[in-house]
Amino acid sequence: MSIHARFSLARGDSFRLTADLELPARGVTAIFGQSGSGKTTLLRCIAGLERPDHGYLRLGKNIWQDDAQRIFVPTHRRPLGYVFQHAALFDHLNVAANIDYGMKRVRSATRRVQRDDVIDLLGLGPLLKLATPALSGGERQRVGMARALLTSPSLLLMDEPLAALDEQSKRDILPYLERLHRELEIPVLYVSHSVDEVSRLADHVVVMQDGRVQGSGPVMTMLSAPGLALARDQLAASVVEGRVMDFDARTGLSRLLTSVGELHIPQRLVSGEEHRLRIRARDVAIALEAPTQTSILNCLPVIIQDMQPHGEHELLLRLGAEGRLLAMITRYSSDQLSLATGQHIYALIKSAALEA
Repeated sequence: MSIHARFSLARGDSFRLTADLELPARGVTAIFGQSGSGKTTLLRCIAGLERPDHGYLRLGKNIWQDDAQRIFVPTHRRPLGYVFQHAALFDHLNVAANIDYGMKRVRSATRRVQRDDVIDLLGLGPLLKLATPALSGGERQRVGMARALLTSPSLLLMDEPLAALDEQSKRDILPYLERLHRELEIPVLYVSHSVDEVSRLADHVVVMQDGRVQGSGPVMTMLSAPGLALARDQLAASVVEGRVMDFDARTGLSRLLTSVGELHIPQRLVSGEEHRLRIRARDVAIALEAPTQTSILNCLPVIIQDMQPHGEHELLLRLGAEGRLLAMITRYSSDQLSLATGQHIYALIKSAALEA
């Protein structure tokens, strides 16, 4: 099953949205781009909140818009949930009543998501009796997510749900989003301009700029794609997936076998589990030979696939068999080491920089 979205929308002479996308109807698809790139406009077209000049939208076998056949399903009839930047909660109702409001929109016979499951996933049990004005920003967003999920949507739309939160609130809420990603089967379209959020949450990424789609594909490919904004960002990072081989209680390190090699991370993980690692390009150092006396545990033999200028004084290197491991180094370091495309080198990654 897939989502096919094709839209054309003009706003005077200043902006035009042009998109033709075939997206997976599972997991999290991140729509990434800077302000004004058209991310939210695309999401609003999918929700039916914007009526494009020309449009087609299909979710699986269900057509929500087809201008050629004069089909346009209004927003209230589309089985979707929508989470905005600011959770629009009913402040005269407590948390439990806000959550239950979502359930009231769905007949019991058609409910696909259970109340207790959502409360557990989002850690809302201790908050149910609280008045919503007493909640923190992150808690309000979790309540808003619960309310959207309890409409039992076929598609969940999230428009920069962390953008209005402070850094601590973002760190607090990201684990809950990761749990939703792992444990729910509802496809999610997640708008963001944060590389960190995209690399932690997304399976698939759409990169937008000036109303147009610059690229669309699996997150591990898109993060390292040369020329795209995700790889040029100051917070550029790689995403690798691996299986836990074992945990050493004496050292406190778990050993993972990943697509780029064996990595050690300072976390207690369960053998056999699959985990995703985000590796910031600035946390990857380069050596011409494998170091013999160093505190850095992760030393990977790799090949330089590509070297791209990054600003005035830096280079972004794409490493490994598929070029998906990124390293950010200075031009000075590159000159000192005489680095070149195709060269066999070693990528050094501190264990403390890794987190599953």
